[in-house]
Amino acid sequence: MEFLKMKSFNVIDNNIRKIAQLFPNCVTERKGKSGKLELAIDFEKLRIELSDEIIIDGEERYQFIWPDKCEAVRLANLPTTMTLRPCRKESLNFDDTQNLYIEGDNLDVLKVLRETYLGKVKMIYIDPPYNTGNDFVYNDDFTESYLEFAESCKIFDEDGKLQFDPKVNGESNGRFHTDWLNMIYPRLKVARDLLSEEGVIFISIDDNEVENLSKVCDEIFGEQNFVANFVWKKKTGAGANISHVFNEHEYIICFAKSKSSLENWRIISENEGDFRNPDNDPNGPWQSCALTAPSKNRNPNQLYKIEIHFNKNIIDNLDDSDVFDHFIYNGHTIILRHLFNDSIIDNSEFDPIKNIACFIKRWAYAKQNIKELFLQNKVYINGKNVPRYKKYAKDNEGKALRSIYYNDFSTQQGTESLRDLFSINIVEYPKPIELILFLIKACTNSKDICLDFFSGSATTAHAVMKLNAEDGGNRKFIMVQLPEMTDEKSEAYKAGYKNICEIGKERIRRAGKKVKEEAGLQGQNLDTGFRVLKLDSSNMEDVYYTPQEFSMGSLFNENVKADRSSEDLLFQVMLDLGIELSAKIESKQISGKQVHIVDEGYLVTCFDRDVNESTIIEIAKQQPVYFVMRDASAANDNVIDNFEQIFRHYSPDTSCRII
Repeated sequence: MEFLKMKSFNVIDNNIRKIAQLFPNCVTERKGKSGKLELAIDFEKLRIELSDEIIIDGEERYQFIWPDKCEAVRLANLPTTMTLRPCRKESLNFDDTQNLYIEGDNLDVLKVLRETYLGKVKMIYIDPPYNTGNDFVYNDDFTESYLEFAESCKIFDEDGKLQFDPKVNGESNGRFHTDWLNMIYPRLKVARDLLSEEGVIFISIDDNEVENLSKVCDEIFGEQNFVANFVWKKKTGAGANISHVFNEHEYIICFAKSKSSLENWRIISENEGDFRNPDNDPNGPWQSCALTAPSKNRNPNQLYKIEIHFNKNIIDNLDDSDVFDHFIYNGHTIILRHLFNDSIIDNSEFDPIKNIACFIKRWAYAKQNIKELFLQNKVYINGKNVPRYKKYAKDNEGKALRSIYYNDFSTQQGTESLRDLFSINIVEYPKPIELILFLIKACTNSKDICLDFFSGSATTAHAVMKLNAEDGGNRKFIMVQLPEMTDEKSEAYKAGYKNICEIGKERIRRAGKKVKEEAGLQGQNLDTGFRVLKLDSSNMEDVYYTPQEFSMGSLFNENVKADRSSEDLLFQVMLDLGIELSAKIESKQISGKQVHIVDEGYLVTCFDRDVNESTIIEIAKQQPVYFVMRDASAANDNVIDNFEQIFRHYSPDTSCRII
């Protein structure tokens, strides 16, 4: 058996291997910090391979840099041994839900998720700190002190002489933006790896950092994958106390993983009330549309007579020269007659004796197209005996998304949504659920994963549940939030919510309940639960990762931390093996030992002590793809000696690992 690595994906090592495949002469060996030999890139050789001209220091070129940018890039690539520990008591429907709520610093969380959810997330929406110094979430006043900035930027030479004055250019010199860029860059870089080829990211921002954010995204996602910069009006009013300009808008920058792979985005209806199904039409919701053309339309091909006979018998003795065709629609005989006299004014009449409604109109479609509409059962007779066209939502191509939304969304909507759930102003300036719902609807399908790693009050989770209730989808959400403390003066704190995560989790509980109630019978199977996972240090002691640094005696010590449960170990194993954290988990006793069965037998684990041969045999009979147990689980040497033989007999294809 082999040991699991129990740490996140090493991006640098992976990149070196890729370069080695393309340019093997550019990869060499060197002694690393630990003294062990490691692969490294010979950049001089690599530059020669990539270009016959070398950019020299000081040569003018387009670039976007800031102090410590190299450190931000390095930080994104560093692996982590952090893990996620399950918390059942704070979860809702832990065993059956496919949704996740993760507490912890989002950079570490994204690294932990990178391998498991690589290329699986369809949509990311984030509302990061705006670098205003006033936001609730994270410490987003990232301005450096003058001395800190002077040191990092080396604005003084060795003699202490001022080389340039950073105060001259105000905020544009980087003093106010450096730390914000260092915060956002590595998170976006890691997040890109999680996106599917058809995936997109939406990032809310305001004027403070919109330009810098656009440049960062250009670098990480590529300029060619820029989709749009949406502008939406967030509030109304004149701003009586504003000295210069009343800022009433924000931006949502959108980039794709691969713009060429995107489907066409269409919004079927910006007004959900436009499509209804009052007659329980099996084709689904529809919209009533007029079949008539504007009176100014003088096209003679669109002027003809439609007769509707309200009986089930085909009309006899029709003048064949006048009849083009007839159809039976819901018991009505629809007869299309040619109208020779183009001068007849528009008219409609109903003969109660003959039960005939006669319509002489300028129709929106030519006769042949009208016939097709009748044949497709897309025409109905309204209460006034007037033919109307059924435009089904499923057939509607919809409209392309607009880049500006003037009166569609507002922060007031977000405030009212939360007040409706909590009866207090629990969060300042929350994003409206209508906005996030709109974005999710535009770019996701029914089984996609939506991620928000600045989740705040969990508006994105609320929107996912609401849309699933509307269209019968099974989208899954992953919320990530740092447990930032609430202000002691805030209504949230006074109501008992000590950090922002408590607000987010409670919102999902309340919103899920409300969504189900509003959906009625259709919402009973709706997944409104969530598994709570909390970022923590590795379950493994240091000796597990660096045994060479410990004495021989230490190697026999327990390599699992004393305070960690078998379920803690299970989730770290799932991360290591790339199994989604929402996978179905079943726990049961086999030969007196606790066994976890994941994803219907894909993975089986047993971390109990004193595991004997009978337990191993029963587990092997399950024929899992993977089996994982602790190094110290075997009851005796016989178990260790016979382990591989047992699996070769009962389940030769099982990959066995130990921790």
